[in-house]
Amino acid sequence: MVVPPTSKSQPRPPARGGAGNFVGRLALVLLLLAFVAGGAWALGTFNRLGPRTAVDPPFPIPFQAVEPGVAAPGSAGELPAGQPQASPAVTGTAEPLTAWAAALAEKTDIPPRALRAYAIADLLMRAQKPACRVSWATLAGIGRVESRHGTIGGRSLGEDGRPSRPITGVPLDGSPGVKAIPDSDGGTLDGDTTWDRAVGPMQFIPTTWARYAVRANGDGQAPDPHNIDDAALTAARYLCSGTRDLATGAGWWAAVLDYNNSTEYGQNVFSGADAYARASLG
Repeated sequence: MVVPPTSKSQPRPPARGGAGNFVGRLALVLLLLAFVAGGAWALGTFNRLGPRTAVDPPFPIPFQAVEPGVAAPGSAGELPAGQPQASPAVTGTAEPLTAWAAALAEKTDIPPRALRAYAIADLLMRAQKPACRVSWATLAGIGRVESRHGTIGGRSLGEDGRPSRPITGVPLDGSPGVKAIPDSDGGTLDGDTTWDRAVGPMQFIPTTWARYAVRANGDGQAPDPHNIDDAALTAARYLCSGTRDLATGAGWWAAVLDYNNSTEYGQNVFSGADAYARASLG
């Protein structure tokens, strides 16, 4: 059988010359090499950065909708025995307490310097007003809500007990959700000569600070609301005013609601205090 000639009207198949074939193969090889190199770079980067960027999950604090007066937070673990009745940060004799704070900080995400301040206040109040039974965990619960233990807004808590930047609240000018408290101290504490503001890691207004403020280390200097030691001990004194027993539900809630008269606030403080106390037992 005779094969008819190809019609001139049909397109001719593309030429498969040597040059075209070489260029196509070269392009394919280069593409494969780029893909392999990119994958190797990504894997290497992941392996290098993975351990450095991995972080532990934050310490869990489940919200507890406890009814006011019903219960107090759980009991915390014991503090190191034999602590001096003065600020360990100043006396330099508190290595057990420093070690305790460092270990518990790993569990709770509370800065060790803040934990040490809460513990100092607890120990001092045991000597000064033992019937009150205020716990470092309750003070930590308040510090968490008020300022994230002095670290709110990206601040850090220094070894001197002061945040890297002063913590000053909004003006108490009667805005929605805010009490109206005209300036009471000429702006001495909060820098505002029109309205009072809460200051420091435990957020004291000037009138409350003036009544309960105390210097934790007993060095004769004026109490400083921005110092975590002074603020924590002043908070403990405020909570323990009157004949309250903070180991009871009635006493604990009366004290915390006096600090801030809000059930939700009290529940947030309770949730933190209870979680911190439980962590200290493990």
